[in-house]
Amino acid sequence: MSDPVEAAGAASASPRSSRAGAVVAREGIAERLSQMIQLPTVSAERDERGQEPFDGFADLLVELYPLVHARLERERIGELGILYRWRGRSAEQPVVLMAHFDVVPVDESDAWTHPPFDGRIERGWVYGRGALDDKGPLVVVMDAVENLLAAGFTPARDVYLSFGGDEETFGGTARAIAEALRGRGVHPWLVLDEGGAVVDAPLPFVRGTAAMVGVGEKGVLTLRLTARGEGGHASAPPVRTAVRRIARAVERLSPATFPTRTPAAVTRMLRLFATRTTGIPSVLYRMLSVTPRLTARVFTAMGGEPAALVRTTVAATMQSGGTAANVLPSQASATLNLRIALGETVEGTVKRVRRRIADRHVEIEVVEGDGPSPESSTDNAQFALITEVVRESHPEAVTVPYVMMAATDSRHFHRFSPAVYRFAPLEMSKAQRASIHGVDERVEIAALVRGELFHRALLQRLE
Repeated sequence: MSDPVEAAGAASASPRSSRAGAVVAREGIAERLSQMIQLPTVSAERDERGQEPFDGFADLLVELYPLVHARLERERIGELGILYRWRGRSAEQPVVLMAHFDVVPVDESDAWTHPPFDGRIERGWVYGRGALDDKGPLVVVMDAVENLLAAGFTPARDVYLSFGGDEETFGGTARAIAEALRGRGVHPWLVLDEGGAVVDAPLPFVRGTAAMVGVGEKGVLTLRLTARGEGGHASAPPVRTAVRRIARAVERLSPATFPTRTPAAVTRMLRLFATRTTGIPSVLYRMLSVTPRLTARVFTAMGGEPAALVRTTVAATMQSGGTAANVLPSQASATLNLRIALGETVEGTVKRVRRRIADRHVEIEVVEGDGPSPESSTDNAQFALITEVVRESHPEAVTVPYVMMAATDSRHFHRFSPAVYRFAPLEMSKAQRASIHGVDERVEIAALVRGELFHRALLQRLE
């Protein structure tokens, strides 16, 4: 249902010149992000905090971006979705720019330099929960649109801004927005969401800066294992208790449970990195780029993130069972978090888990599951556009495709849009990336300025 701002947008949607005058980025982007951070839009704590922070965020956007709300159409999708439509010269094959405004909780025992919801601005940085994930990427999108509107610009094609408030809890808002657009016959030419960033030295021996663009993402699957057994006094336990069954099932799910395969994006990433190194490392990257099977073996041996790029991962994250130290529980359970490799399916993954556990007394329940996305092309006009725009906003960076191991809201658009990419145009050091979902999350103001330039240039170059 459209809100009152939509009517104002429709009234102002008269044809305008596609040529903008001199675009001047208005000052205060750090202050605007600070105000966004000060609203504790913690989706996992929505029951405790209530709806007010989320509605307050939507109201804050109206206050901070007057031209956006005077000239674009705005629609609320459910309680947590905000969808804007910027009418361009053509309604065919629009662009969708995505972000989310919810954040993860904060552990009160963690020692933050500044309180996480103060939005403190200090020495060229903005501190606070959401600075990088994902209010920083959201503010650069909104600022770019506001600045272009101020210069009298109209995009070549329609542009949708899709913002959700439950990405961190795998909520359904982005799915609802995607389904709403699909139901209206909207088939995006390009979808761009959070994901990769501008990073320094992305792999060992690689020199320089890379704009890492996610061309696909792994699927997400949550399984609950449950076993029942004889309860009673712990002084005379049976051979196979419920707890032992669950422990054995978890132990059987080793990293070797799932096969390895090198995605095409990783192969191309290695090929590009071969040109950014010299000597033996260059030879190694070049060799790996033409031998996907060897790459899979090497990455598996490295463990950690490299191994996760080439296979489905499984981790036991929660276990429960029992009421007292001296009582055998009649039931025990474990929760598994799996990230499904590209090319695999939810159904196939569950079958493999079942075969590996090999215990008919262990029940396997699918709590939630989304399969991996397909890989978007790197040999099309959309990826070429992203590469061209990176050269303007971050001229020192090479644009490199990769596979995201986390889930984003953009996964809901793959069903009807073949060009979905994940890239937040902000510089992020290793320490900054570690602060996402962690302590002292922060973004440099200069990075916000370059991020705004990226989105502004992208919109100006649409054809």
